[in-house]
Amino acid sequence: MSTKMFAAVVSALSALALVAAETHTVNFYNKCGYGTPVLRSQSGDVLSQGESYTSDGALDGAIAYLQTGGCGDNGESCTLVEVTLTNGWSSADISLISPHEFSVASGFGYWNGCDDSGTDCSSADCNEAFHDSDDTTVQVGCSADDVNLAITFCD
Repeated sequence: MSTKMFAAVVSALSALALVAAETHTVNFYNKCGYGTPVLRSQSGDVLSQGESYTSDGALDGAIAYLQTGGCGDNGESCTLVEVTLTNGWSSADISLISPHEFSVASGFGYWNGCDDSGTDCSSADCNEAFHDSDDTTVQVGCSADDVNLAITFCD
């Protein structure tokens, strides 16, 4: 293969890699009239305080909650939304596993793929949330690439 041909192939593959880059956005809708939505990474870094957040790559193991003044740094004492957005298999759920507990109605829904998938939890005994670690049926998955998530509080 000639040098020019090799350079053309490498250039084409590089362009395809850029087109196939993974990206995901999380939007917040706070209908409570109080509090601040918080999105934290798995390492505890604050990624968003209510504004939309876009990841250039997978968003693995993030958590979201409405900080009303009574939530711990990792959403303790509040309703928690757990999020993993990755091409091929994304998953989100609502957790009320201690030390998390119901604080405000919370829900989520996918967009830009799996548009009719999501869930809401409007009370402490909602069946749509994790109450113990065996409640795996409450996870809502999506296999679409570049899927996004909308999280709503007090809907």
